[in-house]
Amino acid sequence: MSIVQFENIHKHYQMGSEQVLALNGVSLSFDKGSFWAIMGPSGSGKSTMMNILGCLDRPTSGEYLLEDKNVGVLDDNSLSDIRLKYIGFVFQSFNLMPQLSVQKNIELPLYYLGWEADKSAERAKELAEKVGLSERLNHKPAELSGGQMQRVAVARSLAAQPHIILADEPTGNLDSHTGEQIMRLLTELNAEGTTIIMVTHEPDIAGYAKNRLHMKDGKVEKIE
Repeated sequence: MSIVQFENIHKHYQMGSEQVLALNGVSLSFDKGSFWAIMGPSGSGKSTMMNILGCLDRPTSGEYLLEDKNVGVLDDNSLSDIRLKYIGFVFQSFNLMPQLSVQKNIELPLYYLGWEADKSAERAKELAEKVGLSERLNHKPAELSGGQMQRVAVARSLAAQPHIILADEPTGNLDSHTGEQIMRLLTELNAEGTTIIMVTHEPDIAGYAKNRLHMKDGKVEKIE
């Protein structure tokens, strides 16, 4: 069963007097519980696809259906609501709040969803344990290693029990050993039923995914 469908998606950007075609008629679907790696050279459309998938940008034309909802026509408030409830994000640069503890970083999406403090704290502790950071709940990001910061980011992405995790180069700032640990964690989450869509330029990291989508010049070049 599809969780995401792209129907003839185009995305144009205006750069000065030049119009850039970032996505050129992309049609595809991702099933619930699948694990995808999106690959391709710089300028192939990977980042644009992720931005649209994450409701951070809208297609110029075509339909983006997220669980059968046409999210491409929603207003900004509705898109923000979709991001909070349906999508978890893991970024290459971690994107943690430096002034907040590990616990408060994990709780952040729940704060915006209006969860009660005790319920939110309980959820954060549960997720910290899941990613092996129970002993670091009161630490700030500056006191953590890169791998630990990415574990916090993964825990935060799971806080609101999202339907999809979007991971943009999740191992890009990590050494190979730590990167493998993060990928094993994502693989475990996928085995529990979480849909994961990841951008990576590293073939060994893409190997953790069950499916690979190769982009070129704004189009789907091939699917493995």
